[in-house]
Amino acid sequence: MTAEALTPAIEATDLSRSYDGGFEAVRGISLSVPRGEILALLGTNGAGKTSTVELLEGLAAPTGGTVRVLGHDPYRERSVVRPRIGVMLQEGGFPSDLTVAETVRMWAGCTSGARPTGEALGAVGLADREKVRIKQLSGGERRRLDLACALLGRPEVLFLDEPTTGLDAEGRRDTWELVRALRAQGTTVLLTTHYLEEAEALADRLAIMHQGRIVLSGTPAEVTAAQPARIRFALPADVPAARLPLGLKAAADGSRIEIRTHALQDDLTALLGWAHDHGVRLDGLDARTASLEEAFLDIASRTEDTPAGPKEPVIR
Repeated sequence: MTAEALTPAIEATDLSRSYDGGFEAVRGISLSVPRGEILALLGTNGAGKTSTVELLEGLAAPTGGTVRVLGHDPYRERSVVRPRIGVMLQEGGFPSDLTVAETVRMWAGCTSGARPTGEALGAVGLADREKVRIKQLSGGERRRLDLACALLGRPEVLFLDEPTTGLDAEGRRDTWELVRALRAQGTTVLLTTHYLEEAEALADRLAIMHQGRIVLSGTPAEVTAAQPARIRFALPADVPAARLPLGLKAAADGSRIEIRTHALQDDLTALLGWAHDHGVRLDGLDARTASLEEAFLDIASRTEDTPAGPKEPVIR
């Protein structure tokens, strides 16, 4: 195995980006994405995702820190990096009077080693739309065309910015399968998405940004495990919440009880044992682990002063 093959596909160290006026959109983030993995970069609008991705793609120079894509600086060594990456922007901006096939051929003329037009369109389910003009395509079909153009050069690293926006459920699933197939072939993928289900289904690792920093990262399971599980139920009218085992930290709203815990199995076992021993029926009992949505919303609700764990986590 060559030294290059051991180098992370994407690596950033203490990366920052400021704009005129002093606004710091990216505030010293570090990440490392191994080759052949999918990283989903999440965050609310204004979290710094777009500014970060533009730095990784080489579209702008960082204010501070370093970026390496396939071992090279994507901004200063753009001529080396660009032929080896694919970029799918939120909006391709294709000429409306060109046909689908004409658009792909035009794009292929600017792409080193471009795959055949028919192959590119077939990969995204547009083979039967090659003679249709761009202005006649649906929003979802335009997104597929964006993806076809991003894949023309058989990229080693693929940047996908909201890849399934505008797609119906079937189109979204088809895109997921294509992205999984690319990963199986060794392509490294960094995607941004507002669909948390998409991130959970596709990504090997997640990174959630907030106010210019990565505040939580890890596998989908690790990210959700950082949030407490919950147990909800209703007590009979004659059983006050004060009778619950003291070890269970419960919040009561009338007869409705909610327990948040990082030891779901142990606390649920204690609760059920107590209910059995005292002959108490727990109506509407519902126990579940935290969801990615709960983790995301918890981070989105934070302010500058809210503790968020380690200040500068490194994704490994």
